[in-house]
Amino acid sequence: MTEMKLDKVPELSLSAYTSGDAAVRDKFQKELYLGFKHFGFIVLNDHGIDMDMLQRAYDLSAEFFALPEEEKNQYIVGTDFQRGYTPFGREHAKGNRYPDLKEFWHVGQEFDSKDPLAKIYPMNVWPEKPEGFRETFLALYQALENAGQVMLEALAPSIGVDTDYFKRLATNGNSIMRLLHYPPIPEGTDPHCVRAAAHEDINLITLLVAASASGLELLDRDGKWLPVEASPNALIVDAGDMLARITNNHIPATTHRVVNPDGPNEPRYSMPFFMHPHSEAMLACIDRYRDGKEMPDITADGFLQERLAEIGLKD
Repeated sequence: MTEMKLDKVPELSLSAYTSGDAAVRDKFQKELYLGFKHFGFIVLNDHGIDMDMLQRAYDLSAEFFALPEEEKNQYIVGTDFQRGYTPFGREHAKGNRYPDLKEFWHVGQEFDSKDPLAKIYPMNVWPEKPEGFRETFLALYQALENAGQVMLEALAPSIGVDTDYFKRLATNGNSIMRLLHYPPIPEGTDPHCVRAAAHEDINLITLLVAASASGLELLDRDGKWLPVEASPNALIVDAGDMLARITNNHIPATTHRVVNPDGPNEPRYSMPFFMHPHSEAMLACIDRYRDGKEMPDITADGFLQERLAEIGLKD
């Protein structure tokens, strides 16, 4: 593939891939690959996710995070915060001892207690209020997972794997939808603390529902911080550590952060969907990228557990 240097994060239309002819689909695939290669990010329009549902999700998220702390703390489950509520200041970026200025809620795969997945993943927990929380976020989870599967299918030929490679890897995956709340910066906050310090995502790709306020920045390949802006109707998609690992950093995981507001001290809400393989999937370098410097094979769960410890979500 002949590569060219991009001067901005590409904006793509998912419907061009799902409904276009062969030439249009091919163009989408090339632009997706180049966007990931040069920026690690693309902006995705025409993704088919219902906008009324997205607005309802933001309203419910804000309503939940407005609950008293003692009520939210009832939904802290387990020791690794992979489901339910994680309190403000618990997580920090890898290699950064200062806590991020955020709280969040995690939704994972939903299944019956008799399902074989019950032996692999923790069950979701759901708050008693606000009303409609469970139904709305399960529907959004499924819609984002479907869009993520299409994105990974579109990427596959560009990195030399079969179109069903990621489907095999990520079906029944340990994907997480995170409902994020960055409250107004508290008075007296350590100046080293930011809403989300510079980090890379752990997973394959992340689909981020455009946030309620600005602040997201990426570190480009030239070492410059660039704001990532998108319309409220768009998704922002970025490449994570697992994709970098299986491509031997041919597609690097892109460092990004959420900076503190430099204007009004207002809250910020966002909803990233972290696309993970299933826990037993092997993260092995794709043959075409092997050069003797690739990382050793590891299961997706093994890699996840290492990273959870590094960011303070696992003792």
